[in-house]
Amino acid sequence: MKKIKTPIILLVLFLLLIIAIGINITKGSVDLNLKDIMDVIFNNRELTKFESNILFKIRIPRILSAILFGGALSISGFLLQTFFKNPIVGPFVLGISSGAKLFVGFFILTSATLPFLGLGPFRLFLVSFIGSMLSMLLVLYFAKSADSITVLIVIGIMIGYIASAGTNFMITFASEKNIVSLHNWSQGSFSGITWDMLELSSWIILPTVIFTFFLSKPLEAYLLGENYAKSMGINIKLFRVLLITLSSVLSACVTAFAGPISFVGIAVPHLTRLTTKTSNPRVLTPSIFLLGASFTLIADYFARTLFSPAELSISTVTSFIGAPLVIWLMANRRKRV
Repeated sequence: MKKIKTPIILLVLFLLLIIAIGINITKGSVDLNLKDIMDVIFNNRELTKFESNILFKIRIPRILSAILFGGALSISGFLLQTFFKNPIVGPFVLGISSGAKLFVGFFILTSATLPFLGLGPFRLFLVSFIGSMLSMLLVLYFAKSADSITVLIVIGIMIGYIASAGTNFMITFASEKNIVSLHNWSQGSFSGITWDMLELSSWIILPTVIFTFFLSKPLEAYLLGENYAKSMGINIKLFRVLLITLSSVLSACVTAFAGPISFVGIAVPHLTRLTTKTSNPRVLTPSIFLLGASFTLIADYFARTLFSPAELSISTVTSFIGAPLVIWLMANRRKRV
């Protein structure tokens, strides 16, 4: 029965992703006919210039970025929840995304150019990764003395406030042009994603997710307890560093190119566990990525169409779903305690 269940779960999640892609590719301020798009795919007709611009300059890059970044944030949250053995933590709640925001904000506001950081999108990613890792190190430092997950979450929120204060301080001395750029980026959106950003993101996110999948066996052992993992020959210290690094790489990539996006890293892993009713990383890793991609696509659809032509930030939509879920999780944990 288990052998049948897993493929069915993955198939359902894959079909959900296909439906979400179909909705996003056809619906918007200008609706496109699905039949016409299928005709183009099967070479029965050619796209008009107007249709081509909508598809290849706006919707397809946005859809691909939602898939990549939604899956990446979800896997990042899963790795952090595994590390802390708690379903409430995530890159946004722990202040990791805020650290990335502070560092990227510095480069946007100051137009800083440091040759050793590389060029273009890679520089943005590298700066975001440094900010993520520094925030994560702060969280780990305080986690040693935190006596509960509630205290750890408060620490993460405070780190977020400190990062926001640093960003606001820089805004005071920045030019109006750079302030507008930072504001647009900090809202969290897939609208400004370029093909160069997508290419780099693919080279970062996909290998990281695949590598995470191949860590399924040590992940499963780690979830059963550190002593059991040690008995399986796993170097715990090295493995914990690996979990943090992989999580920071994924969240940094998303923050660099799409801005800070809240609650996806918490909501999706938990929803996936409720759906699949398993803790097996071999099932959870692909399931979390697929559900994260669908979740973010649907959120992005509502963000751009709910009050069209005005567009909501993606975090506004994900927060409406994620924040109540976090409250529910914390309330249930208190009841169990």
